[in-house]
Amino acid sequence: MSFLLFLRGFIIVLLAFAISTYLLTASLWSTFVQTAICGILIQIGYFVAVVLMVWRSVSKESVIEKADIQRDESEREQLRSHLAHKADQ
Repeated sequence: MSFLLFLRGFIIVLLAFAISTYLLTASLWSTFVQTAICGILIQIGYFVAVVLMVWRSVSKESVIEKADIQRDESEREQLRSHLAHKADQ
């Protein structure tokens, strides 16, 4: 998700939250505090989501690299046995 898309959605959600909170509490101070808390919680959620995506991509890359290493080793072993077989002939 691009930053501008996230920012637009973030602002819309906070505005909707602030309006509904003000209509329920009729207090500007309470609306401000609760909206700030909501914004902080959204930011924490976004940060955790990004960290999880990065962690998953790193773990997938390490699995792919291990598979490539195993494949390379088996190919080298086949090449060695082929060369040894040619040398014997």
